[in-house]
Amino acid sequence: MEHRKSLRFPVRFRSSFSSLTMVGGEGSLIDLSIRGCRIESSIDVQPGAALELRIDVIKDEHPIQIQAAVVRWCREHEFGLEFEVITPTEWTHLQNIVKQIELEPYQRTQGQAE
Repeated sequence: MEHRKSLRFPVRFRSSFSSLTMVGGEGSLIDLSIRGCRIESSIDVQPGAALELRIDVIKDEHPIQIQAAVVRWCREHEFGLEFEVITPTEWTHLQNIVKQIELEPYQRTQGQAE
């Protein structure tokens, strides 16, 4: 059984991706961690492919840009990416987004208790 290094959280973000060998595509990012993500897309990608990834997390906020993410697996209309190259600024942005997502259920529970 595979053990993940970091927790993944269910999300629904718009994403776009491209590589040197592929013009590009779009998809729905459906789970996210600080190390990778899963994307639903009608575009076929192959395990081992390196992609540039753009994640549109919040309207009117700049997207997260991943310079290189490697496709680790693919199945019908889904694939998993491991983030390989990300600038320090984007890394901080990604960590902040994941932290906000992680805190959301707790914050909702706390708000309902008041």
